Amino acid sequence: MSKKPNGKANSENDVQTPLAVNAQYIKDLSFENPSALANITSSEENPSISIHIEAQAHNLADRSFEVVLRIQVDAKRKEQKVFLLDLEYAGVFTIGNDVPDDYLRPILMIECPRILFPFARNIVASTTQEGGYPSLLLTPVDFAELYQRQVAQEQQAQKEKGHGKETLQ
Repeated sequence: MSKKPNGKANSENDVQTPLAVNAQYIKDLSFENPSALANITSSEENPSISIHIEAQAHNLADRSFEVVLRIQVDAKRKEQKVFLLDLEYAGVFTIGNDVPDDYLRPILMIECPRILFPFARNIVASTTQEGGYPSLLLTPVDFAELYQRQVAQEQQAQKEKGHGKETLQ
């Protein structure tokens, strides 16, 4: 047992963190730079860049989860690929027993990606720089909005699935 600042005994069960980050790691990283020399020395216009970000969560055990933040960057110039970056950055999180089950999914899909994002953003920036391009600095992402869109899409799919059912008699 340890003691609190006020001198009272404290057991490990008395204080539990609602969200603990157990590990963070690159799960997968791919950077394709098919015509590096031509793209770097080219004085043409800047490439068009499309960015796709998604988060997924998988239960590992009891209240421990792996959350994977996937970032895909596709840079093209006149339909010619300049570079393609695909990053899966993951973290293992434990959610405290005091957190109600109704809050698990929002925490996993909003708060956990929010924690992972700055690290993934740094990997994207340094990878593009090491590929011979200016650092690609991703703008902050509103994971709450992404989560709300995902829930809305799931609800719409359920409605459409429900309307398409035929009853057998």
